[in-house]
Amino acid sequence: MAENKEEQKAPRIKPIIEAADSLSLGISMVVAVLMGVGIGFILKNMTGVFWTLWIGVFIGVAAAVLNVYKAYSKQYKSYEELAKQPRYAIKKELQDDEDDEEDYGEKNR
Repeated sequence: MAENKEEQKAPRIKPIIEAADSLSLGISMVVAVLMGVGIGFILKNMTGVFWTLWIGVFIGVAAAVLNVYKAYSKQYKSYEELAKQPRYAIKKELQDDEDDEEDYGEKNR
């Protein structure tokens, strides 16, 4: 009985967590760039060379791009899992319909 309750709670919470994860993508991009600028500022103060600030900016932008790539690959993976379900296999049905239409057109000629 306790296992059944845990199974019922998990699906309710999971979509909320996934939605929060998707919303946090924009925030994580901003935070990554700001952290990179902070690293660059620290490097500039430690070395006294101005261009080290740009190293930090580059690190922050690279981290933001990595966050976007990770989010994209996660969404693409879930899309692939969804596409495998027969309920959503419309691509194959459309190809079958196109083949039928071609045969129909050839028979009338």
